[in-house]
Amino acid sequence: MKCGTVAVIGRPNAGKSSLINALLKTHAVIISPKPQTTRNLIRCIYNDSDSQIIFTDTPGIFNNSDKLGDFLNNSILDAIEDCDLVLWLVDAGTKNLDSQDFHMAELVKSKPVILVINKSDKFNPAQALGQYIKICAFRHKIAISAKLKRGLDELISILKNLLPEGQPIYDPDILMDTTERFMASEIIREKILMLLRDEIPHRVAVEIDEYKSPDEFPDRKKLYIRASLITETEGQKKIIIGAGGSMIKKIGESSRNSLEQITGLPVFLDLWVKVIPGWRKNNLALKRLGYA
Repeated sequence: MKCGTVAVIGRPNAGKSSLINALLKTHAVIISPKPQTTRNLIRCIYNDSDSQIIFTDTPGIFNNSDKLGDFLNNSILDAIEDCDLVLWLVDAGTKNLDSQDFHMAELVKSKPVILVINKSDKFNPAQALGQYIKICAFRHKIAISAKLKRGLDELISILKNLLPEGQPIYDPDILMDTTERFMASEIIREKILMLLRDEIPHRVAVEIDEYKSPDEFPDRKKLYIRASLITETEGQKKIIIGAGGSMIKKIGESSRNSLEQITGLPVFLDLWVKVIPGWRKNNLALKRLGYA
C-alpha cells in the first residue's frame, strides 16, 4: 500500500477545491468563484485498491492585515510542514508571476513538489509552465482539467509513485477528517458566497449552535440545525437578511437542499444573523469560530 499526505496549494481560485472534488468524485469541499472560499485545512481521503491519499485543501495566500488573514496564511505553513508531497496547482491562464508565487516557492523548497497546471481545456499550459519552472524545482509536471476530469488518473499515478509505503490511516469509508457540524457550517457558507455580492461574504462566519440528528435523538424525525451567521455591522446584517427576509430565506432554502442531499435526512434549518463588530480582528471571536 501507498499512503501519505498531499498538501494542495496555489493562488486563490486556482481550482484547488474543484480538483479535490473531482479526484474524490463527490462534492467534498465547498467551491465558489470568490477568493477565501477555503478558510480551514480540510483533509479529504482518496482510497483505491493499493493506496490511501490524504489531500489537504488549503486557503490561497491572503494579503490582509487582519488576524483572520494571518490564520489563513499560517494554515498553509502547517499543511506544508505536515505533508509528504506538495501539489502546487496553477491556472494555465496565468500571464505573470506575482509576490504570492515567489512566497510559495520559498515555503515549499524543502518538500518534493508536483506542478499541476489546471484549466488546460481553456488555455495553453506552456506559458504557465515556462514561468513556474524558473522559480521552483518540480519532481513532476502535468497539465490537467479538473472541470473535464482530464489527466486525473495520470496525476494519481504520479502521486502513488512518490508517496511512501504504509498502511491506511483512515477507515476506507471515511471521506473527510472533520465533523458533521463543520460540514454543515461550510455548506451554509458556500451558499452565502454564491448568493451575496462584493465583500459581504468575506465578512461572514457561520457558527453551528445546535446540531441534533435522529441518529442521536431517536425521537426526532428531522435533522435540526440552528446556525448563526456572524457579521461585523448592522448594515451587513440587513443585507444578509434582505428585504422582508428574502435573502436569508434564499440562503436557508439552498443550504437545506444541499444538506438533505448530503445527509440523506430531512432537515429543519434555523438561521439567525448576529453582529460581532470586528470579529476578524478579535482573537477570542476567531477562536470561538474555529479560526485559531
